[in-house]
Amino acid sequence: MGTVPIGSQILDPKADFIVSSPLKQGPLRGAAGVWPRALKSRALLVDLNASNLFMDRLKQLFEKNRAWAQEINETDPTFFQRLAAQQAPEVLWIGCADSRVPATEICGMDPGEIFVHRNVANLVVHTDFNSLSVIQYAVEILKVSDIIVCGHYGCGGVQAALGSTPFGLIDNWLRNIKDTAHRRADALVGLNEAELFDRMCELNVEQQVANLSYTSIIQSAWSAGHDLTIHGFVYSLKDGLLNNLEMSVANVDDLPEIYRLG
Repeated sequence: MGTVPIGSQILDPKADFIVSSPLKQGPLRGAAGVWPRALKSRALLVDLNASNLFMDRLKQLFEKNRAWAQEINETDPTFFQRLAAQQAPEVLWIGCADSRVPATEICGMDPGEIFVHRNVANLVVHTDFNSLSVIQYAVEILKVSDIIVCGHYGCGGVQAALGSTPFGLIDNWLRNIKDTAHRRADALVGLNEAELFDRMCELNVEQQVANLSYTSIIQSAWSAGHDLTIHGFVYSLKDGLLNNLEMSVANVDDLPEIYRLG
């Protein structure tokens, strides 16, 4: 049986079908379709159950938000006033979108102390104007002094890239990791499956540090005398610790000549 319509139904007593109008709110906003009348009662039941579950999740979210805000106010009454007054982070964090790797929490820092950009598998791609816009704003406007590219062991994006199963649109994004695996194949020789997976998470971060340093944004900042260093870290989900890959890049002299601009 296919998807049950969710939304308001436009009923015609003479028709054998229900026309479902687009939902204006809720988890399936915009859904519409034409459905057999026999599905009417089940559709309304699913509509009600889905809405209740969605509202329960929202209720929990807002309750936890209020509890968090109250706790902050009790321990630091001026925290939100200071936070609203300015944003002056010294660090840009480029990390994975994985929900288990929140930048401020794992670094023990407060909101406002790290400027964050996250995507699947923490990639820096030269044609991705989303990440480039974040990088430019962090470097030229916020004047951050350090940029951290942070991956994590057990990254699903890296794991998918190492396999051959198609996942659709995201395969084009993960191709960047496959390219790295191909170029750095010598670093993966002789490793068992678990070791290869971990090493590939590290190699991916190393490549993104390099990609970042090759951008015109970073090199222009260095040319202008901006004290800016790029670092590569990998986070462990098993113990909560960051692994410094010891591959910081701080000036154009650290780059292969072919990538140097100006």
